[in-house]
This record gives sequence, C-alpha cells and structure tokens, in this order.
Amino acid sequence: MTLVQPPDPFEPSTRPVSPWAEAWRRLRRNRMAVASLAIIGLYALLCLAAPLLPIHPYAEQVIAHENLPPSFRPAGITMLATRTAYLDQVRAAEHRAGYSAAEQAQLAAMERSLRSDPQQRRHYFLGTDDLGRDLLSRLLYGGRISILIGLVGTLTAMVLGIVLGSLAGYLGGAVDSLIMRCVDILFGLPYMLVVIILMALLGRSVFNLFFAIALISWLTLCRVVRGQILSLKHAEFVEAAKAMGASPFRIIFRHLTPNSLGVIVVFATLMVPEFILAESFLSFLGLGVSAPLASWGSLVAEGAGVMELYPWQLLGPAIAMTVFLFAMNFLGDGLRDALDPRSRP
Repeated sequence: MTLVQPPDPFEPSTRPVSPWAEAWRRLRRNRMAVASLAIIGLYALLCLAAPLLPIHPYAEQVIAHENLPPSFRPAGITMLATRTAYLDQVRAAEHRAGYSAAEQAQLAAMERSLRSDPQQRRHYFLGTDDLGRDLLSRLLYGGRISILIGLVGTLTAMVLGIVLGSLAGYLGGAVDSLIMRCVDILFGLPYMLVVIILMALLGRSVFNLFFAIALISWLTLCRVVRGQILSLKHAEFVEAAKAMGASPFRIIFRHLTPNSLGVIVVFATLMVPEFILAESFLSFLGLGVSAPLASWGSLVAEGAGVMELYPWQLLGPAIAMTVFLFAMNFLGDGLRDALDPRSRP
C-alpha cells in the first residue's frame, strides 16, 4: 500500500513567473497583437527569402512587357488579351465590323511570339512597371530596404538613446546639462529639413540614407530613458546596490536600464513605422534610394504618377506598406498593455 504524502502548507502552490513570461502571457491574449506579430514575421520571412523565391530579378527590364496588369496567366496571353481589348475599343469607336490587315498581322505576330519566345511564358502576379520589371519582385526587395531602414534607425536610436539618456539621468549635474543641451539644440532644428540637406550634400545612396535618418533618431528616446532613470535612481534596489559597492556603470546598465526595458521596447516598436514613413517622404521628393534599388516609398512615388492609367502600380506597394505599418502599431499597443504592470489581473 502506497502512502500519500500530505501537501506541505509552507510550499508555494504555484511556481514563480518572471515578469517577461507574465508579459508574454498577457500579449498572447491580445489577438490583434498576435495577428500583427504573425504578419510582421511573414513580411520578414518573404523579404529575407526573396533571392530564393521563384521570382524574376528586380532590376531586369523586358520592354515588351511594360505596364502589364496583374494576372495569373502567362505574360504573352495577358499581352494578347490586353491588345485585343484595345483594338476592339478602337474598332467599335470607328464603327468597323472587323480588324484591319495591319491589326490582324499584329495579333498574328503576338500569337507566334507566344509559342516561340520563352519570355512570353513569364508570370507577373502583381503586373509590371513602365520598364517591364516585375512588381512582385520589386515589392519584396523594396520591403527589404524599407524594413532595414526602420530597423537601422530604431537600433541607432536605442543604442544612443539608452546610453546617453541613462548617463544623463543617473549622473546628473554637468553631464546631464551637456547631454540635454545638445538634445535641445538638435530638437530645435527641423528634422526633415536636416535629413534633406544631408541627403543633398552626401548624395543618394542607401548608406547615406541610413546615416541621415539615424543621426537624429535618438533624441526622443534619450529623453524618455532619462525620465525613466530619474524615477528609478532613488529606488531601494539602487540604494542596496550602492551599499554593496557597485560602480555607477554597473548600477546604470545592470539594474536601472533593464528595469526600463518595457518602455524602451514599446517606444522602439512605434519608431519603426516613423522611419519607414520618413523614407517614403524622401522618396516622394526624389531623395530616397536610387535606381535600380527600390523601396516601398519609391514604388509608391512611381505608382502615384501613373495611378490613373495603371492603378496596380500604386495599389501593390501602398497596400503592402499600409498593412505593415498597421501591424507595427497594433503590436506596439499590445506590448504597451502587456508590459504595463497596472494591467495585471
């Protein structure tokens, strides 16, 4: 007979849960945030795997395939259907019963090309632009540039903002005055005007775009981190660390900064859309990435010029960018609720 040990009344009934595990549990309850996280992961997977996908090179031009609409049919059949529809409109406007000899010869040549030219068997699921480039390929490769711009700006803001904001908030005195006066001076300059001037002086390139956006991206986060450190620098765990002989560097980056990560993560999540929109604005001004590279902003700028004739050239990148920006904002809202201690049940 097996004896059953009675439960120990002093043993805790539940295992301790870390704050990050508790935050993840609350985040999973937010369906919109989880769906947004899945969408962002799908975007990242498709953009990173773009070289491995069966799509055409993003810079390859096929002039015969210019301005083709989205279709699941081969390019040759789409061209033939588009040309036939156009000739039918011309024939109806001119009140003719049939095609002219030149029109018949043109359609016959397109049918022969469809059978003999391998390029006519290509598929353009999102259509082509005015140079015959695959918009799906350019959308995926452009997503790599746009997402990378958002990540570079955010990572730069996090590194500089956390380091300088933590030093200013904890050390105070002359260090705080020096750092915050520099922040105030840079804040007094028009952000977008500074970026435009830098891009005009340094030239159009991806590296210069990263540098121009990252140069002023850390200012707001620096102030946020400074405020968090000021609210925590006199807490009991900081006084205990001082009593044990911990150095200021250890107190800042081992105790204070980790306790501010919740606010930093939420703020960083909301900064990614800001930098993507900044790059899109620069692309509208002609200061974005230069051809043959593309970004969502440059694709939207190109599609806006021909939206009345070829609306698919605008709708594809516009919808892709809009969905990604909404997902980032919904994820940021979900993280804010999950990392807020006051939201615990």
